Amino acid sequence: MAASTAASRLSPPRPRTASPPSTPPRRSRFSPLRAAKMEAVLSVGAHVIPHPRKAETGGEDAFFVDSDTGGVFAIADGVSGWAERNVNPALFSRELMANSSAFLKDEEVRHDPQILLMKAHAATSSVGSATVIIAMLEKNGTLKIASVGDCGLKIIRKGQVMFSTCPQEHYFDCPYQISSEAVSQTYQDALVCTVNLVEGDMIVSGSDGFFDNIFDQEILDVIAESPGVDEAAKALAELARKHSVDVNFDSPYSMEARSRGFDVPWWKKLLGAKLIGGKMDDITVIVAQVKTVVIPDDEGSGVEQEQGSELGTGAAVVSAE
Repeated sequence: MAASTAASRLSPPRPRTASPPSTPPRRSRFSPLRAAKMEAVLSVGAHVIPHPRKAETGGEDAFFVDSDTGGVFAIADGVSGWAERNVNPALFSRELMANSSAFLKDEEVRHDPQILLMKAHAATSSVGSATVIIAMLEKNGTLKIASVGDCGLKIIRKGQVMFSTCPQEHYFDCPYQISSEAVSQTYQDALVCTVNLVEGDMIVSGSDGFFDNIFDQEILDVIAESPGVDEAAKALAELARKHSVDVNFDSPYSMEARSRGFDVPWWKKLLGAKLIGGKMDDITVIVAQVKTVVIPDDEGSGVEQEQGSELGTGAAVVSAE
């Protein structure tokens, strides 16, 4: 952090009797003794692994990360059922995320993820639908979340999951979704949450392809072993991908299916078989850590830029492994 300090010139000695009251030396304007404020920011890492059969096209998930305003990220999971109507499901999710990124600076958004979703959805012209989650961190450490469907988010503090969003669905494997059709869910159906965060908190967010294939304890273990958010996002995505193609892994998805009454045919049950295995899908993971920066009370823009430049801004384009 650059700080200029004016050097004092020595005055010639004067008789003690004529010496005026001493004046304290002027401090630098960036002196730590001046009033300052703390602002919360996010350090963010992301990783995407498409469905094995969709690797060439990059899959149907999309996301964006923006750290210029402290921390905003979003994930949209294109609904694959549109492929049966000869519609590319990725077009809707990608345009929705591009519009979300573009409207961040809109005055009407006012750091409200639900309003951002409203404007992004209204501006999306592609045919299709998607589940979506948007999270915004305010400077005071308040995380605002708006989600429609089964993209999820968890907050980890001191090695424990202290908050999780809940999926919205019509029935098993049919989540709420933002759509190009008139009869669908809208921003008004979003699950809206506000969580107060502290420095060091970890945020793990992902599409259903991630959470369907990994357990909370596995997430905690990977976070604890990872040196940074980039490494954590990649390790989590790769572990979920490994589980997704393992027919013997009793995944969260298969456990949920059995609890809802789905299972193998009766004759397989007689042989001791049960419904298990991972769920192959696009996998998107975003890992973020809450950090704080010190902003001087006045003329602090230069310091804020230096601190913020370490975070950078993510692109609104899905990167595929």
